[in-house]
Amino acid sequence: MTTITVIRGDGIGPEIMDATLHVLDAMQLGLSYEDADAGMVALEKHGELLPEATLASIAKNKIALKSPLTTPVGGGFTSINVALRKHFDLYANVRPATCFPNTKSRFSSGVDLITVRENTQGVYIGEGQEVTADGETAVLTSRVTRHGSERIVRYAFDLARKTGRKKVTVVHKANIMKSTSGLFLKTAREVAAQYPDIQCNEMIVDNTCMQLVMKPEQFDIIVTTNLFGDIISDLCAGLVGGLGLAPGANIGTDVAIFEAVHGSAPDIAGKGVANPCALLLGAVQMLDHLGMPEQAARLRKAIIGTLEAKDSLTPDLGGEGSTMSFAKAIASRI
Repeated sequence: MTTITVIRGDGIGPEIMDATLHVLDAMQLGLSYEDADAGMVALEKHGELLPEATLASIAKNKIALKSPLTTPVGGGFTSINVALRKHFDLYANVRPATCFPNTKSRFSSGVDLITVRENTQGVYIGEGQEVTADGETAVLTSRVTRHGSERIVRYAFDLARKTGRKKVTVVHKANIMKSTSGLFLKTAREVAAQYPDIQCNEMIVDNTCMQLVMKPEQFDIIVTTNLFGDIISDLCAGLVGGLGLAPGANIGTDVAIFEAVHGSAPDIAGKGVANPCALLLGAVQMLDHLGMPEQAARLRKAIIGTLEAKDSLTPDLGGEGSTMSFAKAIASRI
């Protein structure tokens, strides 16, 4: 039996987690769950946003499934997601974007790519943040290392080999950010030379965004630095129907956390209409990581089958179902 740390999260988090666990239980995978608190729920219950007990649970179980956590804009506490990535050195953020049937997407076919984002460096390190006393100037430090660049690019090429993908696109801004992005690109070229079986091309980030909108089918795996990867992965989600269909995996050497990447959506919390697909697709990634590829394929097939049948879909997908009725429809196809 494998024990997974479960973080139910804020807003719609508990609802989509209940739906996801309902489907996983129907698969009879021998999984057990250890609940842990984080976010606003943890603050209310324990007086802190990320309790030591939660960190200890993740460290012990090595695997966590996480619903969205609330992060305020422009002030308040630092992102708990960033804190988790830094604490466990979850250096690889892996975001697939694939076309699904009967979704309100820009592309009905042709999009099947993965964004591999460096998850611990760049401007997200949160160091050197300073605003002058007069409030007129703000400064933020960005740091990129050869080690960090090497391991994320190697992860992308290894993922290409593992999944049978043929091309890795290195996305950068080395023409302007010659130090940080320049080091990333130089290191990526060195790593790419060690994978002659995988095609590699380079693309400046602004051109990448344009090309993704115009011809997304040209991409297979994208690897890039933290901020660029954050933006590009959301853009890719928009191509295939939005964040409601966007899972994410945060991978480290010892620990992995799988999640829905959308927000906590407090405006619909408690209404039972939240789409659980993103977290369910995160569970697909989790099962692959756990060495259960056949079970992962079963779950993915059941999700696609339910979308094709338009069975109990939530309102965002054009249906009249609820979060749990959608989950039960998926579970019936397992």
